[in-house]
Amino acid sequence: MRIFNHNIVAIVALAALAITTTSCFKDEPLNAECDIEKAWIHADNLNEMFYSATDTLVTVFSTDTKIVFTMRDDADITAIAPQFTITDGATITPANGSVQDFSKGPVTYTVTSQDGKWSRHYTVECNRLARFTTEVWNFDFEHFELDPLYHQFYVWHNTLPDGSLGDDWATGNLGFRLSKSFAKANEFPTVVLEQGYDGHGVLLTTRETGPLGMSQGMPIASGNMFLGKFNVAMALRETLKATEFGIPFEQKPVRLSGYYQYHPGDMFIDKNFNEIPGRIDAGDIYSVLYLNHDEEGNPTVLYGDNVLSSDLIVAVARVNDIKETNGEWIYFDVEFEYKSDIDIDLLASRGYNLTLVFSSSIKGASFEGAIGSQLKVDKVRLTCETKE
Repeated sequence: MRIFNHNIVAIVALAALAITTTSCFKDEPLNAECDIEKAWIHADNLNEMFYSATDTLVTVFSTDTKIVFTMRDDADITAIAPQFTITDGATITPANGSVQDFSKGPVTYTVTSQDGKWSRHYTVECNRLARFTTEVWNFDFEHFELDPLYHQFYVWHNTLPDGSLGDDWATGNLGFRLSKSFAKANEFPTVVLEQGYDGHGVLLTTRETGPLGMSQGMPIASGNMFLGKFNVAMALRETLKATEFGIPFEQKPVRLSGYYQYHPGDMFIDKNFNEIPGRIDAGDIYSVLYLNHDEEGNPTVLYGDNVLSSDLIVAVARVNDIKETNGEWIYFDVEFEYKSDIDIDLLASRGYNLTLVFSSSIKGASFEGAIGSQLKVDKVRLTCETKE
């Protein structure tokens, strides 16, 4: 009887454990997130649809609401089946992997959280990129708006060769918002210049970042603008990785020109907010062309810590000695200095990225500069060799 009693006790204990475990699972809250994290398109005829295998995959940042696939100009986009990685438990409409006709324009997808209380809308676009023979790329900064998500700071659109507007310009304004969430549009580091050299321009100002920035060893934020993307998720974790420089480029750049004004702030400070008497701030303007794949064929991007030092760099054009201009517009015109020859076939298949960078403090990436330093930029031109 004693052995029988022990068996009964064991069975009762196991049953109680099972009930407790089941109760825990039932009490676990449903996921409230509703994000697309990655998007990709499978293509059996890859070379007929895309310029590069990496163009088939798009990493979606938490602030993105538009997903763009860049495809060959003659690609058939009438029956494309994008696939998505979404947050756990979420659902997506239209269905994941369903065939859509993108020749009629972007398709809107809705992601609904597991708990059914939240949803986000994403537009997915297949952008067929034509091969143009444009010699000069014009950057006039006339197309801008308040950011669609927060309506708090300015974002800019570049003009593409076919006359449509692109989203290739990025700034650190979104990162600045983390430390100055109540700042007004004209209090951000990068703002609209109402009176540029001709029409609107861009005004970049080095700002102090307040107590939060100070606590993170980032007492200043230089005004910056660049071709590429700003990944806000990295802004406080690994700041120099937040700036992802470059866009795919199919032409050989030879010259960079335009107009600027510069006025340094009163007192230069280091990242610890120590004043450096006698040191005068300077601005920075440069462009970099680099290989967007490493030797193993893995996709690469340059960041704030290697955009001017990476072994992947092929050519650089940099404006030297951007100092006080006493309110006058200064014309600059610099040549690209090539470290290696261009591979024409690789260029045609979008194997290179190009970035163009403006900064109000040349050491801004290290959080050093003078609060109040201002760089004004307008009428920038990128001259490229004409395709044969």
